[in-house]
Amino acid sequence: MNLFKKPAPRLEPLPPDPGLADVFSRFNCVGSMIPNAVLIMQRRPKILRAYVQMMGAVSDAETSEVDTGFKRLIAHVASRAAGCRYCMTHTAGLAHCSGVDDAKIDAVWEYNTSPLYTAAERIALDVALAAGGVPNGVTDEMFLKLREHWNDGQIIEIVAVIAIFGFLNRWNDTLATPLEDEALAVGEKYLAPHGWEAGKHLR
Repeated sequence: MNLFKKPAPRLEPLPPDPGLADVFSRFNCVGSMIPNAVLIMQRRPKILRAYVQMMGAVSDAETSEVDTGFKRLIAHVASRAAGCRYCMTHTAGLAHCSGVDDAKIDAVWEYNTSPLYTAAERIALDVALAAGGVPNGVTDEMFLKLREHWNDGQIIEIVAVIAIFGFLNRWNDTLATPLEDEALAVGEKYLAPHGWEAGKHLR
């Protein structure tokens, strides 16, 4: 008897439903795999479609004034603040796929002192870190500083990224969504040297 058998997922990721092929074709989070988070979510197609629509609007590169790669780093820092190890791997992988330099991804853990980050990026990540925690730690002073570097539309984009990952952080942390092999490799490459572990997501 194997006493060290990994626990089963709280909810199993299901094989992709052919009726949701149009939804799954939009995912390329890390490599070309479909994230287990949405393979679990497909049990309620309306919720999945609403999530995909919202994420598409938040991530829309055609209308965005905030760099797509930097949005991934905002999501990463917010997820770190929330403690979601699953989302941390996906956001780091997305940042890499969006063209963010590996050194900048590695330095996101020290963004406040790293010369790779600008003053505008630092305050945005300060807000992500404060907003990702519970209770929300964003102050009026912090927001005024944010407005020194970002216009109102850009601030809406920044906060929207933080907010939608608030949903994902709670989704994946509650369900202990199992990490995909590709995402686990990202975590081991970029995050493990800074103390990250897969924890309950290694199933």
